[in-house]
Amino acid sequence: MRSVLPILAVLLAIVAVWYIAAIRMNSTWTYDQAARAETEVSFAEVVVDTMAQERPVLPAPHQVAVGLWEGLFGQKFTSKRSLVYHGWITLSATLVGFAIGTGLGILLAVGIVHNRAMDLSVMPWAIASQTIPILAIAPMVIVVLASVGVTGLLPKAVISAYLSFFPVVVGMVKGLRSPDRMQLDLLKTYNASRWAAFWKLRLPASMPYLFASLKVSMAASLVGAIVGELPAGATSGLGARLLSGSYYGQTIQIWAALFAAAILAAGLVIVIGAIEKVALRRMGMVR
Repeated sequence: MRSVLPILAVLLAIVAVWYIAAIRMNSTWTYDQAARAETEVSFAEVVVDTMAQERPVLPAPHQVAVGLWEGLFGQKFTSKRSLVYHGWITLSATLVGFAIGTGLGILLAVGIVHNRAMDLSVMPWAIASQTIPILAIAPMVIVVLASVGVTGLLPKAVISAYLSFFPVVVGMVKGLRSPDRMQLDLLKTYNASRWAAFWKLRLPASMPYLFASLKVSMAASLVGAIVGELPAGATSGLGARLLSGSYYGQTIQIWAALFAAAILAAGLVIVIGAIEKVALRRMGMVR
């Protein structure tokens, strides 16, 4: 119970600040409407109106909660208005991009650790690649792949993989280099080959680092999938839901889609955490 109270306190503080900000930002429209009608409104009337506007500047928490509930459970999962439907579209691109990014990241990390030339050449380029804004790259990737007839899931997965591979590279390089010199020298006394040292020492030692980077990579992969839906003119996916909401001023729809994406990311990270506990327990690293 004591561990829950601080979390609840922070949550209540966030909700309170959110309500205050909603009243402040939405009250402009209320006062403008009253001025046009040449009437006066009390503060209580302003508060009531700001909590129930159809297209508020900042939706109140209860409006977002209602929009999220309706999007998740208010219609059939196959409906084009269902956040479950749009979430599944985004999840598909996220998982494909995550798989590509993770595989590429692990391969690059192994090469960087075992090859001095790759360490000096590939790692700086991997770092430099992350300085380019993804919003600048996404349209280019969509256009280039579309010109060769590649559309649909794969372009979004490529953008997702672009964001997700870097955390895996960094984490795996750190993990593969985590064994100390004494451990490596011990294997040499057993006449172990480089690959034997990799499979029996470096790879097991890198597992905690790998799973930590996979959690970051999964969240980045989801962001990449959503960003990939924005310039493609997509009609499905959480990114498309955000875009259509911005076109028509449906701020509640935008915030509901944002929270749906956050819930999806949290769920994916929890799944990776569960796999991590099982894997490390079987390896004897945790009890």
